[in-house]
Amino acid sequence: MKQQSLGLGHSNKRTRRRELLGEMEHVVPWAELVALVAPYMPEGRRGRPPFAVEPMLRVHFVQQWFNLSDPAMEDAPHDVPLFREFAGLGGWDNRVPDESTILRFRHLLEQHKLAPQILQVVNQSLTAKGLLLKSGTVVGATVNAAPSFTKNASGERDPEMKQNKKGNQWYFGMKAHISADADSGLVHTVRVIDVVLANSPLHGHETKALGGAGYRGAHKSLDARDGVNWSAAMRPGQHHALDMNAPRQRLIDEIDRVKARIRAKVEHPFRVVKRLFGHVKVRYRGLAKNTAQLHTLFALANLWMAKRKLMGVAA
Repeated sequence: MKQQSLGLGHSNKRTRRRELLGEMEHVVPWAELVALVAPYMPEGRRGRPPFAVEPMLRVHFVQQWFNLSDPAMEDAPHDVPLFREFAGLGGWDNRVPDESTILRFRHLLEQHKLAPQILQVVNQSLTAKGLLLKSGTVVGATVNAAPSFTKNASGERDPEMKQNKKGNQWYFGMKAHISADADSGLVHTVRVIDVVLANSPLHGHETKALGGAGYRGAHKSLDARDGVNWSAAMRPGQHHALDMNAPRQRLIDEIDRVKARIRAKVEHPFRVVKRLFGHVKVRYRGLAKNTAQLHTLFALANLWMAKRKLMGVAA
């Protein structure tokens, strides 16, 4: 009996994956990103002919959007016709990037420090469309947990990760600081640093910076900058100690709440990266690889957050 084709490649149902990839198809500045990466791609004079830049970029971005490992990304175009179609890999008879090819492309981005430039190219595209103003900056931080197991050749945890405290709980991993535009909430700078260098995430042209309680000493840190007016939230203990019956302290509470509403914009990129893209834990070993991935993730998060305006401009 001849097996019937399932016809999965011809489905027209608007699934969440299809919606996401359809929107990203229109908002990602593909031409600019291809021009950025193309000078660093191998010429392919020996061995198998290399894949073109754009399909590899598309495969790399799909890997970030759906939190796939290298082996899972190798299998995905075979299992999900939508991924093959989005990446432009052709029909079922055409070859797809294997695990080693995907790994080498990511190493190429890391070696030439192209991930921060991807964020820069995306932000230049957003700025050209009037979506990234950079008049004021909101700063925030998050902890990305790292595996604590020691089942490896060295028999130890990742030496570049460390203990980080959030609230009353300690986490083993890396702390990422981002700076977002106070008006649009789009990320313009990503740093993996200690809070003692609180001014490092700033782009250098803002006059106002707003952060949580952990940034209360930012204006006195080692990298403090002139001309930046820092405004940090109250510590929880100070806020609970306010007497709401006293007019002056009630006013302080209202001002702090206004700051919190503005500061909340920096939490939106974290939600996109962690909840929508599924990047809750670090995937790679070492700060350099994970920092490069964060730059790409926040560049894609900017495009996702601005997609409605970008598609409106395109229309």
